[in-house]
Amino acid sequence: MLQETKPTILVVDDNEDILEYLTQMLQANYAVVTAENGNQAAAILGEENIHLVISDVMMPGMDGFALCQQIKTSFESSHVPVILLTAKNTLQSKIEGLECGADAYIEKPFSPQHLKVQVANLLANRTKIKEYFAQSPVSHINSMAYSKSDTQFLERLNEVISKNIENTALDVDLLAVELNMSRATLYRKIKGISNLSPNELINITRLKKAAGLLLATDCRINEVYHQVGYSSQKYFSSSFHKQFGTTPTEYIQLKKSGH
Repeated sequence: MLQETKPTILVVDDNEDILEYLTQMLQANYAVVTAENGNQAAAILGEENIHLVISDVMMPGMDGFALCQQIKTSFESSHVPVILLTAKNTLQSKIEGLECGADAYIEKPFSPQHLKVQVANLLANRTKIKEYFAQSPVSHINSMAYSKSDTQFLERLNEVISKNIENTALDVDLLAVELNMSRATLYRKIKGISNLSPNELINITRLKKAAGLLLATDCRINEVYHQVGYSSQKYFSSSFHKQFGTTPTEYIQLKKSGH
């Protein structure tokens, strides 16, 4: 189940008035965290589950371009969308914003409605992709990747889960050991990129593997559930139905009929 709490937005600007203005504009629909420079923002991103960043470009020290570059290349934050706000309206500055990985580039003075729509659309699109991954038996884990770093992490994560898929004791602690990461870091990254807990992601990966086995082999349901780490056929079938909206038997029949 995807979380229903307000998404958290990090607003970064060295102008206190703009920080206050943006906070008031967004706080009805989002939890808002603020930072006065890029270094503060980077520290916050390392500690909190941030869903989106809105940053000014021209700031002392680490500017918005450098912050965006750091966000998009850092393992812990590479999945976080970034909106850059700038008074620079030259083509070169827009190119620089895109090159550093910004998801949107808005010129000052900006329309509040335009910014709100950009924020809402970016978050909604991410949510749709996460929901589709969770609800579709065939959607690959890489569909949630937004950067090269994300792709590499998700591929390695999927590899580790698949290698241990028959192990009924597979959990976040085992994943953390295999991936050589702290439990807290792994939990935060998986939650941030998928809106799922590690155990939920493990379970969905088991079910997707089962869906593939049911169609690609002559295995019966009572053979498949063992192969994906379930100890009970009844629990496997109920989990499959809860996740994908169909029982394993119905899924096989549906796919064999060409749907």
